[in-house]
Amino acid sequence: MNELIAILEDDPDIRKLIKVTLEKEGFKTVEFDRGDNFLKYISSSSYLPDMIILDLMLPDLDGLEICKKLRSGKNTYHLPIIIVSARGEELDRVLGLELGADDYITKPFSTRELVARIKATLRRIKKVEGDSERINVGPLTLIPERFEAYVNEEKLTLTATEFQILLILAQKPGRVFSREEIINKLWRGEKIIMDRTIDVHIKKLRDKLGEAASIIKSIRGIGYKIEI
Repeated sequence: MNELIAILEDDPDIRKLIKVTLEKEGFKTVEFDRGDNFLKYISSSSYLPDMIILDLMLPDLDGLEICKKLRSGKNTYHLPIIIVSARGEELDRVLGLELGADDYITKPFSTRELVARIKATLRRIKKVEGDSERINVGPLTLIPERFEAYVNEEKLTLTATEFQILLILAQKPGRVFSREEIINKLWRGEKIIMDRTIDVHIKKLRDKLGEAASIIKSIRGIGYKIEI
């Protein structure tokens, strides 16, 4: 592995722990202890990181605001983000996911769990990129190899996780996927996640689909499907 992972964490001990752990696994790392320095790097670098590990409680900027900025950026909206934070309440987790984080880990954390989640996220992206078949469902078009989604030829700005959930549903129109199935397909048992997390991602997807939002159907007590 030679993926570059940006670590945004103000605690030097935790930052060093993450850095050493990831480099032992073969990843490259770049470190930041302040949000402003990180955003300057992102805006000026010609080589963006493959993933971002983001603490929420930084000395200068709120990590959630950074997440929001990344998701609204033309060149950064697709970057995988894993939040690592001491704020472990359900509200914090849901808010982080609503703002576009792909995963949320609570401190204190296991380094093995962190590595597993990073690898799972990167593996999902590679799997999607390896599927070159264009998928059309009504007004929706997905191009997996480019991570692109369109509604009536208008491009959507989806996170990696949002795209993958949409792809799961669109590959088998009419089939109902339970929340547990979606979780297992995305994280293969490597992620401890609430069913509510899937609901948050679906809500974000519907918001972004706009006039095509109704193609995602909720099946009460079970899960979701795509149907024209």
